[in-house]
Amino acid sequence: MDNVANGSGENPGADPGKDPLARFGRRLPAFPTWLGIALVSVAPERLVAELTVREEIGNGLGVMHGGAIMSFADTMGAVGTLINLPKGIGTTTLESKTNFIGAAPIGARLVGECTPLHRGRTTQIWQTRISRADGKLVAIVTQTQLILAAPSLPGDVKRE
Repeated sequence: MDNVANGSGENPGADPGKDPLARFGRRLPAFPTWLGIALVSVAPERLVAELTVREEIGNGLGVMHGGAIMSFADTMGAVGTLINLPKGIGTTTLESKTNFIGAAPIGARLVGECTPLHRGRTTQIWQTRISRADGKLVAIVTQTQLILAAPSLPGDVKRE
């Protein structure tokens, strides 16, 4: 989710009085929505999301494609960053590292838990643990989000 946007023309972080899950629950951009990402809980210190592995996001060998796993985590880290930003600031992914640990077979329900490791002035670092519903660890992703003073691309989002 390189350039956080919700596709609706609205800023998902624009109303700080609303519950974060209500702000993002049904308004993720088109690609994360197509992946099937469902935000379960969203808070400044921890996000939880779920995804069911479908054939369309598989690698042809009966398991989830690594790029889809990375996209799942990237979406979570971007949402976590965005809800922690002050008004007028945007974000984009600067770096991401994925350790693939176990397979996620077609039909498996995955749970992602994303927590901040660092929330600074110019970057935020988030770690996402992706596990199957049976508890088996699938991947650990650590990503760095760059904090943008103002959106620089059409898809970037800033809080207003």
